[in-house]
Amino acid sequence: MRPTIEYDPSYTLLTLELDPGEVIKAEPGAMVAQEGVDMTTGMGSGSIMGGLKRMLGGESFFVNSFTAQRGGGWVSLAPSTPGDIASFHLDPGKSLFIQGTSYMASTDNVETDTQFQGLRGMFSGESIFFLRAFSKGGSGTVYVTSYGAIKQVRVQPGKELVIDTGHLVAFSDDVEYSVDKVGGIRSLIAGGEGLVMKFRGNGNVWIQTRNVQSLASILLPFLPTNRSN
Repeated sequence: MRPTIEYDPSYTLLTLELDPGEVIKAEPGAMVAQEGVDMTTGMGSGSIMGGLKRMLGGESFFVNSFTAQRGGGWVSLAPSTPGDIASFHLDPGKSLFIQGTSYMASTDNVETDTQFQGLRGMFSGESIFFLRAFSKGGSGTVYVTSYGAIKQVRVQPGKELVIDTGHLVAFSDDVEYSVDKVGGIRSLIAGGEGLVMKFRGNGNVWIQTRNVQSLASILLPFLPTNRSN
């Protein structure tokens, strides 16, 4: 499988050249174009339970699988919003935790599950579940998307990394986090900053340069409303 990423980071397109029989799994609606592949739609790993877990993680119930035909083929994928695509290599026994709606595609041996965030997820302003991607039967690759560009930020041992909840894309399984506010109550109400996630450990966090919630708040006053006479 040979990936090519073009037009990043604003309008990124991922093209995967597949050898005969190779399979790539992708979110419904991610396909832009394809040649020499067969597409099937299923519920991902775990059948119905797998589909339900994906929905809890903010993803679609179904997954599309693209399998290269006898002569090989290719498929191009893109996110639903203007943004970036990043790839992650997963070794067996390692996991990548992904914010809801950021998963786009993965190799056939990568499975997804969900992790409940508990009460801290309810207060974070994001989904109360993270999507967990992990590899079975050898190393695998997962592709995630963002709104805006993706930047990798290192979590240093003994230090605390603070990320706005609306800018989180993914994080490695060797960091832990808590949900808190920036400053006091006055900063929370009038400072323009909401809740944040504080990461500790020795790993990596990936952030996006734009925030969908901020865009929605800007557009909201311009949307038509139904008013009764």
